[in-house]
Amino acid sequence: MAAIPAILLMGPTAAGKSALALALAERLGGEIVSVDSAQVYRGLDVGTAKPDPATRARIPHHLIDVLDPTQTYSAARFAREALAAIADIRGRGRVPIVAGGTMLYFRALSEGLSALPAADPGVRAEIDSRAAREGWPALHAELARVDPLSAARLQPTDAQRIQRALEVWCVAGVALSALQGQRADAAATLGATLRIALVPSDRKRLHEAIARRFDAMLAAGLVDELRALRSRYALTPELPSMRCVGYRQAWEYLEGRIDAQALRARGIAATRQLAKRQFTWLRTTAVAAVDPYAEAAFDSVLATATRACGVGSQAH
Repeated sequence: MAAIPAILLMGPTAAGKSALALALAERLGGEIVSVDSAQVYRGLDVGTAKPDPATRARIPHHLIDVLDPTQTYSAARFAREALAAIADIRGRGRVPIVAGGTMLYFRALSEGLSALPAADPGVRAEIDSRAAREGWPALHAELARVDPLSAARLQPTDAQRIQRALEVWCVAGVALSALQGQRADAAATLGATLRIALVPSDRKRLHEAIARRFDAMLAAGLVDELRALRSRYALTPELPSMRCVGYRQAWEYLEGRIDAQALRARGIAATRQLAKRQFTWLRTTAVAAVDPYAEAAFDSVLATATRACGVGSQAH
C-alpha cells in the first residue's frame, strides 16, 4: 500500500496558510506539523499567531511549544522531529499537513542538510580573538588558502561566514565547501508529498493583511506577553526567540528606545521584509503555486489534496 502523501503547505506570512491547513486537516482527517521557527517556543503565543487551545484540541498540532525561549532550535533538529511526527501521523492512518513559513526548515526537511560539524565555542572564541588582533580581511586571506571556494563566495568583511568556514576547517580538518552538498537522502525519508505554495498575486493586498494582523497582535497584548516572558525567563535580545519579528520590536519598546507608533511601523516593516524573503525562496522552489486571492482557490486545493490522498470528503 502506498504511503499517505505528506502535504507541504508553504507561503509568505499572512497569506492564509493556517486557515487552509485547518481546512485540509478537517477535510482529510489530518494533523498539522508546524513549520515555524517562532511557534516552537513556549509562551510566544500572540506574536506568532499560535493556534489557540480550542483549535489544537480539535486538530492535533505538532512541533509547537517544543522548548523554552531561552533555548535554541535548529533546522537539523526540526527535520528530525518533523520526520518522526510525519511517520507517526502516517502510522495512525492520518494525513500529515506540514504547514508554515520558515523556508529553511522546509529545505532541511525535503532536501537534507550538509553534514557539517557542530559549533565549537572554544574554536569560535579563538577565531574572534584573532580577528580582533588581525582583522577579518586577514582571516579571509587565510580562508582563501585552506578553502578557496568558500573564500571566493565571501566578502573579506563577512565576519559570521568567515568564522564558520574557518571553524569547520579547524574542527573537521576538511573544507566547508567540500562538506556542503553532502546531504542525506531526505526525499526518500520524507516519502510521497504534495507541495503547495500560497503565492499572493496582489502584494498591496498582502501588505494590508500584514498590517491588520500586526495591529491585531498589538491589541491582543503582544507587549504585555513579552513583559511577562521577561519576568519569567532570563531573556536577552540576542536570543533567537527574541530576534523573532514582533518580539524584537516590542523589546525595543519596553527598553524605551522607541514609542508605540515606531513599534507598530517597525513591526509591520519587518514582517513585510520577512514576506519578501519568503517570496524569494519560493521562486527557486519547485512547488505548485496557488494564488490565495483567486476565486475558489482554497476549494481547488482541497479537491487536489483529496484526490492525492485518496480519501473521501469527510474527516476521519
